[in-house]
Amino acid sequence: MNSDVPIHLHPPGVLCALGDDLADIGAALFSGESPGMQMTEEFSPGRFLRLGKVTASLPDTRFLPMPERSRNNALLLAAFARVETAYRRAAANLPPERVAVVIGTSASGMFEAESAVRTLEETGAWPEGFHYAQQELGSPAKMLAGVLGVSGPAYAVSTACTSSAKALISGARLLKTGLADLVLAGGVDTLTRFTVAGFSALGAVAPDACLPFSRNRQGINIGEAAALFLLTREAPDAAPSIMLAGWGESSDGYHVSAPDPSGAGAKQAITAALNAARVSVADIDYVNLHGTATPQNDAMENRAVAPFFPATPMSSTKPLTGHALGAAGALEAALCWLTLVDEARRLPPHLWDEQPDPALAPLRLTTVGSRTPRPPRYALSTSFAFGGSNVVLILGRGD
Repeated sequence: MNSDVPIHLHPPGVLCALGDDLADIGAALFSGESPGMQMTEEFSPGRFLRLGKVTASLPDTRFLPMPERSRNNALLLAAFARVETAYRRAAANLPPERVAVVIGTSASGMFEAESAVRTLEETGAWPEGFHYAQQELGSPAKMLAGVLGVSGPAYAVSTACTSSAKALISGARLLKTGLADLVLAGGVDTLTRFTVAGFSALGAVAPDACLPFSRNRQGINIGEAAALFLLTREAPDAAPSIMLAGWGESSDGYHVSAPDPSGAGAKQAITAALNAARVSVADIDYVNLHGTATPQNDAMENRAVAPFFPATPMSSTKPLTGHALGAAGALEAALCWLTLVDEARRLPPHLWDEQPDPALAPLRLTTVGSRTPRPPRYALSTSFAFGGSNVVLILGRGD
């Protein structure tokens, strides 16, 4: 693998609670307002929870084979529609086997499966139009490759909350090893009762807005999103050029759901990302924290991040998007992309109750209106998952 091959990230296609257009998402992000964060009992009957919902209309999937019809795949198609023009231009002279698709997801078509099970319980028969393969984790990648008619590597990554961050890394490796010339990589996950009930059973869901790093934090707000990047070795025609400058991965396997309290694996991933990007701590202008607002994750992340970045501006954007689970890594990379291209040098705000946890080291958390003192050059994003999967991405300006 040629480590010197640059990996360029074209403008992403994104849908999330902040909006469904890059300009609108940026405006909402920097103002600290999110129209899709709603109190609802839609996915938790009898209990109102704050969830991050995509409010845009999604494409009709009836043209797809039955096993590929799902809301998850519809959301991915909507994200692709936002990068289709750039994709068609980049793919115009490439044979189909040189185009790859890598998608991170955790629930895939679970929405259709749980709806079908409810119908079976109520009527004794499976509903018309249900196919068990709708919930296969590989469905999003297979579907998108099929729609595009490409035959390069096409697969899904499912490592819980690091899934789509790893999908971006996987796509970069395909380019660096010469196995593909063009990659569509990112993540998608949609809201389901199953997901909400599962995290609720763990006692990990906040009753209202999540409060990352607060003494009063009680858990996550779950969200849904799709974020899709076009990855190339060549810079896009239009400036600015944003690159996946480096990444770090580790797997500490501490516990099936709880993080290693010491943060050792997270620290390994941060160090590896800085080394791979060939940058120092002082070069990082902004850190997008995983910041789920669960007691254990925030404590672990604080121990991992504070020694590296005691004075670097940082925030968790999950109060604005919800935790998009398998899509979170790519979504937050997209928010870092927006931060690096913002001419006003604005930073995503950290929304919370401003009640620090005295057990945690102080961090330089941003507010609405925070700006970098210099044009931002590098942004770092952390993702940590069940099973001890740790990923750190560094995005950088190439111009």
